[in-house]
Amino acid sequence: MKKEDKLRESKAIVNELLVDIFNRILAIEGEDLKNKGIKLSMSEVHVLEAVEKVEQPTMTNIANKLGITVGSLTVSVNTLYQKGYVSRERDPDDRRKVVVGLLPKAEEVLEKHNDFHNEMIDSIFKDLKLEEDELLISSLKKLSSYFINSF
Repeated sequence: MKKEDKLRESKAIVNELLVDIFNRILAIEGEDLKNKGIKLSMSEVHVLEAVEKVEQPTMTNIANKLGITVGSLTVSVNTLYQKGYVSRERDPDDRRKVVVGLLPKAEEVLEKHNDFHNEMIDSIFKDLKLEEDELLISSLKKLSSYFINSF
């Protein structure tokens, strides 16, 4: 097999694996949260997670964290506001900024969401013995860094 063909095949395999892993995690995560009584879409849950994780939860910072436009985020935040998961207030120091806050309902969702992730990671470590696989962890760090810095 030529080097070009082998590289093309490797790229196709990596692409298929990444897409498959991403889609499976989202599907399993969505089903788990649904079974726990969460009536939000995964994108809504991820907006809540971004609000929790950004240092200053302004619309711009949250949108940047999620890699979406402020306009797209506005639609999600409006929905979450109407459902009683977030608050919205103008920044008193800069009235152009909107600060988003988590309400108790959102914190309950995030607790269940974090439980899912903890259970998933615990299962992966148990089943795959990742603590023994430094190369895989190093590769995942490089992959994550690539996506953070390239898009």
